[in-house]
Amino acid sequence: MTIAVVAETGSTNADLLEAAAAGALEGTWLRAERQSGGRGRLGRVWQSPPGNLYASTIVRLGMADPPAPELALVAGVALHDAASTFADGGAIRLKWPNDLTADGAKLAGILVERTGDALVIGFGVNLAHHPEGLDRPVTSLLALSGTAPPPDDFATRLRDALARWVARWRGEGFASVRAAWLERAHPLGTPLRAATAAGTVEGAFGGLSADGALRLVLADGSLEEVRAGDVFLV
Repeated sequence: MTIAVVAETGSTNADLLEAAAAGALEGTWLRAERQSGGRGRLGRVWQSPPGNLYASTIVRLGMADPPAPELALVAGVALHDAASTFADGGAIRLKWPNDLTADGAKLAGILVERTGDALVIGFGVNLAHHPEGLDRPVTSLLALSGTAPPPDDFATRLRDALARWVARWRGEGFASVRAAWLERAHPLGTPLRAATAAGTVEGAFGGLSADGALRLVLADGSLEEVRAGDVFLV
């Protein structure tokens, strides 16, 4: 499906949530050259200068589909595949639940929102620019590889990769997605800190549960599963 492009909008996710509620089909894509009201997870502001990727798409949930929360990890695998065509894939890693990092610095993020039977998946990728002065390290493909792919080219790669992985998720179930996600993630044993509604917990990355929850091995050897929260590399 063709990717619609606008010069500027408030938020591609907000636009597609409205479109999905009005009946827009699965596979609808919208990319903006710039967003005036871009946002990330947990209500964070997502800075949106021209030259980076700001794009969203719709996935319609069917009765036979696997659980909807798994789509965040499906999207992460697709995003990693797209980014790896423009930079060293070995340097790019997934961080739970849906961040793309390079050498511990955030390269891209995913925001998944729902309306009815539609999930809107938004992607923000630092292609040519990355913000300064944040409370965490960030980077861009330009800083990582020396070149910044045109947003149109990146969006096309991402659209095709997501279509492939959504089809696999539907046809094979979550197990193949989970295995692919773990192959693209930081190594087992990586120290992590998770901020959840119940408090903050630190441990070593112990992989993913069968349903995609983050597994943390605590200092006493016990295992904790995190299903919602903000995760930081320590």
